Amino acid sequence: MTKRIAFMGAYGAYSDLACRSATPDYETLPCDSFEDVFKAVHDGRAELAMLPIENSTAGRVADIHYLLPNGGLSIIGEHYQPVKHHLLALPDAQLSDIKTVCSHVQALSQCRNWLRDHGMTPVHKSDTAGAAVEISKQTDKSVAAIASELAGQINGLKALAADIADMKGNTTRFLIFAANPQVPQVGSVPCVTTLLFRVRSVPAALYKALGGFATNGVNITKLESYLVDGHFTAAQFYLDVEGHP
Repeated sequence: MTKRIAFMGAYGAYSDLACRSATPDYETLPCDSFEDVFKAVHDGRAELAMLPIENSTAGRVADIHYLLPNGGLSIIGEHYQPVKHHLLALPDAQLSDIKTVCSHVQALSQCRNWLRDHGMTPVHKSDTAGAAVEISKQTDKSVAAIASELAGQINGLKALAADIADMKGNTTRFLIFAANPQVPQVGSVPCVTTLLFRVRSVPAALYKALGGFATNGVNITKLESYLVDGHFTAAQFYLDVEGHP
């Protein structure tokens, strides 16, 4: 029986690449939205789901934080995926032919200086893999896409330039989800425990909530807050700590 892992985007998206890298024994299942990724697991179309939580250049992926409290899935792992942007074009195109480059706004932003230095005009698209699909279906050699090498291979495009981001080391952290928790045996592997919690809007509430970690020598690696239901008076916190739950 084929096992599947759901991701958001088209085949060749960086999320697809991350799924293939982290779970090579699983078939990847593309979905149209973050909510659809969770639904694929609930409906039994996929055993696992993978979603990006933060990027070393662009910061956190806010939409994921709103899904976590009521998503009904358990975090069972994480994966760090290097993001290497490639300039993809039609097979008979040359670098000198390219005048316009299509991609997601974040990818274009991360390659801004490279595009400017080569005199190329950026055009925003909804996602990187979708831009590669669009290029593969037209005949204009002057238009290219910024996407993953995988997207180029899937869509029959040629990489005219590789790893063109202005800042090297671009990496996205992904969380892996399943319908049921998978708690490893204590001491078997290094663990990160994720907590979602709220505190009352009173002085020292957050201090008191976190004090126990310091007292017991538990290292907090991430703490983020975000609004609940659009109200500025209520916040929910996302917390990562080193250690077994």
